[in-house]
Formats: sequence, C-alpha cells, structure tokens
Amino acid sequence: QVQLVESGGGLVQAGGSLRLSCAASGRTFSRYAMGWFRQAPGKEREFVAAISWIVDITYYADSVQGRFTISRGNAKDTVYLQMNSLEPEDTAVYYCAASLKYGGSRVSTDYDYWGQGTQVTVSS
Repeated sequence: QVQLVESGGGLVQAGGSLRLSCAASGRTFSRYAMGWFRQAPGKEREFVAAISWIVDITYYADSVQGRFTISRGNAKDTVYLQMNSLEPEDTAVYYCAASLKYGGSRVSTDYDYWGQGTQVTVSS
C-alpha cells in the first residue's frame, strides 16, 4: 500500500502563490506517473496536472496552463505543484495521486493511490 500526504494548502489572496507538496510512503513508484486533481464545492473532481518520467512529459488542464507547474523530486518520493497567479476559481480541495499508467493520464480512474487532500482557498 502507498500513502500520499498533501501539504502546503492554505488561504491566499488572488494573484498570490502557493506550492503544494505530496509525500509518498510505503512503496517506491518512481517509474510511473503522479498527478494533481481538485474538487470545488458542488463540482466534480477535475484534473489539474500530471507528470510522467517514463515518457518525459507533463499534462496540464487548460484552466491552469501557464500558471501552475508540476514537478517531482528524484531524491524523495515527492511531487510538487507550484501555483502562481491564483484566482478565486482555483479554490478547491487539491488531491495528489499516483498512477501505474506508463505514460501518465488526465483521467482520475487511471490513478491507483490518493491522498486525503489539502484545502486551497483564494480570496478576492
């Protein structure tokens, strides 16, 4: 079993920045992909970003392209989401996830392990 723990969420003014971290424990899965999803109140969980080192690509939702950057550390089982130019529409619970899919995915059902989420609130 793999445990994923998100951190770095909080309250920030519009235009500000946050960096989310996701620390993995219990197993190594560096061959595969990791991603971020988010869910706002009353809305379905949506894809945010993903990274695959196997095929050396990243994926971003159109809504965060150019503002968010996903990265993954080599020394630790950690994935980051740098969020810049935050907007109130970014307010959501953010979840990190790990996938066994070779080339990564934008689809939530392709992810095998999930964290509990961290709240990001962006005020106007």
